[in-house]
Amino acid sequence: MDREKVLIDLIAARHSKRAFLGEPVPRGVMESVLVAAANAPSGKNTQPWRVEIVEGETLAALSRKLCARFDVDTPPTPDYAYNPDPEPPEFIERARACGHAIFSHKGIDRHDRVARREHSRENFLFFNAPLVCIFHLPKPSERGNFLDLGMFMQNIMLGLIAHDLGSCPQASIASYPDVIRECLKLTENRLVVAGLAVGRPDPDASVNEFVPQRLSLVEYAQWHS
Repeated sequence: MDREKVLIDLIAARHSKRAFLGEPVPRGVMESVLVAAANAPSGKNTQPWRVEIVEGETLAALSRKLCARFDVDTPPTPDYAYNPDPEPPEFIERARACGHAIFSHKGIDRHDRVARREHSRENFLFFNAPLVCIFHLPKPSERGNFLDLGMFMQNIMLGLIAHDLGSCPQASIASYPDVIRECLKLTENRLVVAGLAVGRPDPDASVNEFVPQRLSLVEYAQWHS
């Protein structure tokens, strides 16, 4: 198989996994992926990203504390706004369609508030992933720094697929950045951006077959000659 097809197939194969087997991710594999991912471009080679690799009891403790906040309906206090306010109507429409699609895939009725809440809570359980990456930037950071971090994260996700591992990027866990800073001993000048659940996808979990609908090429690309 030629190199071009391998790379294109790898990119096309990346979809979020939401159920993992408990087997550990070998440290050597994770380190090799991170080293390769660091070749991501960044403005003037600033490389603003930092990542905490969380496993074992530290991961369990972090999950417990995040769930404790979620369970008592603590209002989110993220370090940054993910979407503009007001949100563009097309963003709202696509998010709503994606939500309806995954609930339907999981057999959750749209009026079943208990099941929908449990669905949201799974984020703070990291979908049973044995390893989680927590990404952070310096305060203050600007849009370009987030762009750089996004390319670094994408490299990691693609590198994991090459090792038959899956992942799920999670902006949701950044809802409680103070919990993350406390658990991981990060200073107040660090801006918590997102998490990444990592592990061997559970082949028997139907949720891992869910792929949200993508826009067609003509909806997001325009040629100029």
